[in-house]
Amino acid sequence: MKKIITTLAASVLATTIATSSIAADRYPERDITNVVVWSAGGGTDVVNRMISAEMAKSLDVNINVTNRPGGVAGSLGMSYVKRQKADGYTLVGLSESVVGSAVQGGWDQKMSVWYPFIVGGSPDLISVSADSKYTTLQELIADVKKNPRSIKASAGGAGSIHHLNLLALMNGTGAEFNYIPYPGSAPAQTAVMTGEVELVITSLAEQQQLIKGGKLKPLAMLVADDQALDGFGTIPSAFKAFPELQKYLPIMQAIGLAVSQDVPDNVKAKLTKAFQSAMGSPVIHKWAKDNFYVLSGLSGAEASKEFAFLESLFSWTLNDLGAAKVSPSTLGIPKLSELK
Repeated sequence: MKKIITTLAASVLATTIATSSIAADRYPERDITNVVVWSAGGGTDVVNRMISAEMAKSLDVNINVTNRPGGVAGSLGMSYVKRQKADGYTLVGLSESVVGSAVQGGWDQKMSVWYPFIVGGSPDLISVSADSKYTTLQELIADVKKNPRSIKASAGGAGSIHHLNLLALMNGTGAEFNYIPYPGSAPAQTAVMTGEVELVITSLAEQQQLIKGGKLKPLAMLVADDQALDGFGTIPSAFKAFPELQKYLPIMQAIGLAVSQDVPDNVKAKLTKAFQSAMGSPVIHKWAKDNFYVLSGLSGAEASKEFAFLESLFSWTLNDLGAAKVSPSTLGIPKLSELK
C-alpha cells in the first residue's frame, strides 16, 4: 500500500512539473501585470509604463501597469508581487529606492529574491517653489543652521534615493531639515508647489517640466557638474558650495522592473529578450535624451550585481546615519568592501 501511495505521489509530482514546463514554454499566453511600487506620475511609474509598452510588442500580449504605493520604501508593492505565483505574469516596477526597505523594517527580504531589469536613471536636484525667498542653496542652508528642523523638506518616500540624498545633504552641510515623507515623487513635488513643504529633492527627469513651466525653482544639482536646462539656464552643482558632500554623493538611480527569481529560466529568457528589444527602441532613446536619463539596459546577473551594490550602499549608509531600524548585518547584507 505504501509503495502504491509513493508511486502515485511521484506520478502527480512528475505531471505537475511537466505541466509547469509546458506552460513556461508557451509563455506568455495571457496579459501580464506590472505592479509599480510607487505612485502614478512619478519617475518609476513613467519609465515602467513606457518600457512595458515596448516589451509588450515583442511578447505579443498586453502588459497592464498598476500602482501599489505604500509601506516602507516600496515594501507594500514588493510584498504583494512576491506572494503571487512565480510564473512571470506578475512583474514589479521598482527603483533603487526599494533597496532600503529591509533595514527600515519594511520587509525581511534581500534584493536577491528578484531577477531585475534596469532601464536607467536621472540625477537628483534640490528645488523650492517658484515664489520661495531662496535663490541659492547657501541661503537655504544658512537659515536651517540658525533654526534646526524649522524648514520642512520632501524627498519622495521614506528610504527612497531622494530621502537618502536628503540625509546626505544634511550630513554634508550640518543642516537639519524636518523631513516629511510622501508616497512618491509626484506628491512630494506637489507638496512644494502647494506650500506644505519648503523644498523637494527628486530627479531632474521628474522636475524638468515643472521648472520650465515656472512652478519650481532649482537651487542645486546633487552631482559634480552644473546642468544646462533649455528654457531655464544653468543649475549649479551643490558640490561647489559644499565640498563635503562629495563624501556621500552622488548616488544615481536604477529604475526598472523585476520578476521573481523563482520564475522558470525559459520565462526569464523570454522577458530578457523582450527587454533588450525594448531598450533598443527609438522611443526609449528619444525619451531618455529629452528627459535627462542615462540608459543602462542591464538585466539578470549584471542587474542583480548592481542592485546588490546599491543595497549595500543604501543599507549601510542608512545605518550609519541612524535611519535604519534593522541592522544590515542581521539581514545578511554585506558592506561594500565585502562584496565580490
